[in-house]
Amino acid sequence: MTGENAVRLRPPRNAVDERAVTWWRWQLLVTTAVPVAVLAVLGAFIGPARSWLLLAAVAVAAPGLACAAFFPVWWFRVHRWEVTDDAVYVRTGALRQEWRIAPMSRIQTVDTVRGPLEQYLRLATVTVTTASSKGAIRIEGLDHELAAGLAERLTLLTRATPGDAT
Repeated sequence: MTGENAVRLRPPRNAVDERAVTWWRWQLLVTTAVPVAVLAVLGAFIGPARSWLLLAAVAVAAPGLACAAFFPVWWFRVHRWEVTDDAVYVRTGALRQEWRIAPMSRIQTVDTVRGPLEQYLRLATVTVTTASSKGAIRIEGLDHELAAGLAERLTLLTRATPGDAT
């Protein structure tokens, strides 16, 4: 491809849905709560190690809560996505940013996933599987109706793109 239609690395234009901040925050809180609860329960039942176990619970809880407060907002600022007639563009990551491009001719499948918390928040994740050893591209934190429309659009675009294996 050359000229204006060239697929090139560039910042994607669209932000994820603002509700993704809540979704990411809850994921971090649950990930923190499980080991904290185990340590606290063990501390309650094992007298000789109580102080160490409770101290360990606090040592896990403090950074976990800090991460839940800070990272989702940062992720919202850096996660971007865009779909053009030629490619899917995604930028993810906070400390280690990853930029991915999937040309339409390389897309094999398009899936939409909604876990329980995503369903509650009316969010969805679109997974674009490509003929790449790097793996699928995931666009997380989309409004569930936007995700359904995006999956449909991608299916139509890939079907109409030369080089499609179907």
